Amino acid sequence: MPGPSLTTDAIILMERPPADAFQTFTAFSPSHGALRIVQRLPAKAASAVIVPDLFDEVSLLLEGAPQGDAWFVKESRLLVRHTGIGRNYEALVRASAFATLVARNPVAEESRATVHALLRTVFAAFASGASPDTVYLKSLYAFARDEGYPLKQAWFPALPAEDRPLAAALINQPLAAQTVAPTDAVRLLHRLEDYLRRYTDIHLD
Repeated sequence: MPGPSLTTDAIILMERPPADAFQTFTAFSPSHGALRIVQRLPAKAASAVIVPDLFDEVSLLLEGAPQGDAWFVKESRLLVRHTGIGRNYEALVRASAFATLVARNPVAEESRATVHALLRTVFAAFASGASPDTVYLKSLYAFARDEGYPLKQAWFPALPAEDRPLAAALINQPLAAQTVAPTDAVRLLHRLEDYLRRYTDIHLD
């Protein structure tokens, strides 16, 4: 008996090595959150079947297994591919770290659409050539803030006085207008990561 079907857009967060002609992915849907999806690999390299890549936004028709938590790809259509991420090693590392963070942290149903929109913005920013450390800091801040953690009320006031204007600029200024030095961005990123590890339930590692 076939399982239930699901039609959704999703963003690819993680992929596992192919096994037995199947590829397994973790994808994030605005309606269902993190999904484990399995796709049969095409027999020929020139096949018209779209095999998703990391950070792709895709439209999917899925069929669920009668028992188990996997969804099988019946149809897929590529919506957006962020090829610019792969051209910069640091961007690839930071984008992968953020994707893994979202994949391993449960997102409440009412927050899924917000996180999906954040992922779209974040991966486009990584692909744009902006500073990967700055993009990652802004991404972590937005994710934690949207999950309800009081960063403005707790993390920001606890920063050294000389770091507060830098943090405000990093968080509030558009990427194209950033003037904070890369070394300052890295220092503030480490401070934010330390706060999240100590005072939140967000799994960074």
